[in-house]
Amino acid sequence: MLTEEIKSGLAGLRKQLEEAGDALRATDLKAKLEDLETECTIPGFWDDPERAQKTLKEKKSIENKLGELDDISSRLDDIEVMCELAEESGDESMEDEIAEMNREATEKLEALTLRTLLTGEYDKNNAILSIHAGTGGVDANDWAEMLMRMYMRWCESRGFAVSILDLQREEEAGIRNCTMLVEGENAYGYLRCERGVHRLVRISPFNAQNKRQTSFAKVEVAPEIDESVNVEIDPNDLRIDTYRSSGAGGQHINKTDSAIRITHIPTGIVVTCQNERSQFQNKDMAMRVLIGKLTELAEREHKQNLKDLQGDFSENTWGSQIRNYVLQPYTLAKDVRTGVETPAVQSVLDGDLDQFINAMLRQNSKEQAK
Repeated sequence: MLTEEIKSGLAGLRKQLEEAGDALRATDLKAKLEDLETECTIPGFWDDPERAQKTLKEKKSIENKLGELDDISSRLDDIEVMCELAEESGDESMEDEIAEMNREATEKLEALTLRTLLTGEYDKNNAILSIHAGTGGVDANDWAEMLMRMYMRWCESRGFAVSILDLQREEEAGIRNCTMLVEGENAYGYLRCERGVHRLVRISPFNAQNKRQTSFAKVEVAPEIDESVNVEIDPNDLRIDTYRSSGAGGQHINKTDSAIRITHIPTGIVVTCQNERSQFQNKDMAMRVLIGKLTELAEREHKQNLKDLQGDFSENTWGSQIRNYVLQPYTLAKDVRTGVETPAVQSVLDGDLDQFINAMLRQNSKEQAK
């Protein structure tokens, strides 16, 4: 009977849940939650609104983690009760309902287990995601915009907020560059799996002869660094240029040189921001983006000090092709790092990226364990 098979598998699921709880340090989280709840009741808690908001955000995060553990545990208890009822009554019609309950609980447990793999120093942070059109002319610009839409759809499915910091459109079609801030817990931990070159093969809609075209776009991902973290950058290493914003905006934004371009001379990294209302706001946001990119680069290069970063890193990932999206002569999206593939390319372009991200998280975890 299917019910007996599901019931026998509950022990394994409970063990997996216990291991996930250990990885999340559930006992420590409960103690921390008690401290935060006490802090919220102290008179004058709201005298420092910024600190209060940060405390409430941390409290909510812990409540969500503990709530998820409790929810999965309750689901497993319900499955066990349903299995016993089915066995006692001999009612096989309950099997479909039990199987669906088991599927949902297993999926939630798998998602929770994957989140325990996000152990990097900045994995829990917001993410700064940049997309750059590569070789391929108009098709590459169009491809870059397709990627922008893909990531925005994925963020929407996750409940992450997206803010466009910089967007450079091309006259004929598509975009040249885009930088967006993705706000949500573990946004960087997930999206860093997308860093690299993405390759599209299709019949070009911009080619009169309907020839097959190969286009490239590069995706960069950096963590947004908390303002409480002190990151020192030598002002002499920066070249700051102002220019007139080309994006949509109010009467002010397109009439003054409010857009900012910052070049980090030692590495060649260039960041721009033009979507804020003032030059000061654009400069502040551009610096946050630069700090995130330099921090990510230092982590990747195993450098303890930003001053140790030298050389032109601005194009250092163009050769690291990570995924192919083929629309003609067949349909296939394949990640060259993990081997995960699917013929449902349109679904992927609509934001169904979890299969690729999850596989990369597992692979990274195995490599770290070696």
